[in-house]
Amino acid sequence: MTDCGCDKARRDLEEYLRHEVCKTEHADITEHLENCAACQQEALVAKTLTDVVARACKETAPEQLRDQVLARLREAQAAH
Repeated sequence: MTDCGCDKARRDLEEYLRHEVCKTEHADITEHLENCAACQQEALVAKTLTDVVARACKETAPEQLRDQVLARLREAQAAH
């Protein structure tokens, strides 16, 4: 394996975190991240952000809030 360098690691980071790169690229980026503190930090931030967004997408609004939003939408539609 060869160190792919910061530019490639950062360019392909999102795909890497979603396991959307081939095995060779995955291994090269993994090796780079093991040896580059700056890219490790960027990968941590990207992973944390991805995890937070994924959790937020799984949450549902309280029923009362949902009802209020739907009522307002109906009012807005009726006004037009």
